[in-house]
Amino acid sequence: MIEARGLTKRYGEVIAVDHLSFTVRPGRVTGFLGPNGAGKSTTMRMALGLDRPTSGPITVADRRYRACKRPLFEIGALLDATAVPGGRSARNHLAALARSNGIERARVAEVLEQVGLSAVARKRIGGFSLGMKQRLGIAAALLGDPPVLVFDEPVNGLDPQGIRWIRGLFKQLASEGRTVLVSSHVMTEMALTAQDLIVIGRGRLVAQTTVAEFTASARASHVLVGSPRADELADLLHGPDVTVTRADDGSLRIDGLTARRIGEIAQRAGIALEELHTESASLEEAFMELTDSSVDYRSAQLPVKEGV
Repeated sequence: MIEARGLTKRYGEVIAVDHLSFTVRPGRVTGFLGPNGAGKSTTMRMALGLDRPTSGPITVADRRYRACKRPLFEIGALLDATAVPGGRSARNHLAALARSNGIERARVAEVLEQVGLSAVARKRIGGFSLGMKQRLGIAAALLGDPPVLVFDEPVNGLDPQGIRWIRGLFKQLASEGRTVLVSSHVMTEMALTAQDLIVIGRGRLVAQTTVAEFTASARASHVLVGSPRADELADLLHGPDVTVTRADDGSLRIDGLTARRIGEIAQRAGIALEELHTESASLEEAFMELTDSSVDYRSAQLPVKEGV
């Protein structure tokens, strides 16, 4: 488990992390989301003892990282896949890490096999693609077989097969009871991989919830209704915050009412329903909506030229 309580980090006048509190539970893949500059990387660096908090603790398994005598046995991490010595071979790089924590050398071959790098174990890392370096970084995180794992943008540089593999790996690690925290801007992957979410903006907590609850909370969610008496039903679904849109096929799209409430209104009026279901916003839509006020960097909208 990873736990932060009132975690704060200041750089002079800049507050990178502002009284942040959250819990990352074991047995789940937790997505760590936020706009650029939200404080995600700073938070992970503090969890790993690379930055010292201004105030507030962040602990792994109830203790700070600096208290770990052999940290690779307690927490594995991939923060920057490119921060590796290019002159070493993949095997020698992992062997040096293993030796520093008293890990048997045989474990190096095991993790290289696990991440699909056995065939290039003797090759120098400088010649690796970004995707291969990501796999190597994951191998390093797995070296000590730790119960807690932290990954920052792990799918960068991976091809579709590699993305599918890493998705399965995270789910497998969580199914073994490990704590898995993944920071990513790739919303489609988070939607397919994570069960829980921690969302921050400008260093503050925006939400800590499940993926399903997060998307359902967005205003972009709506209810689709089909009925032979759709026009009559539409007249009954009124309210200051309710919007009813009629589709070409005669069905209704309702914003501002739950499916349960719509069903109750239809039942009371004796109107039969052929379709009634909630269509939730995508994770990307929910993220964009709920973090809009926390975005520091916005691109200018370029005018669209006619005929282009």
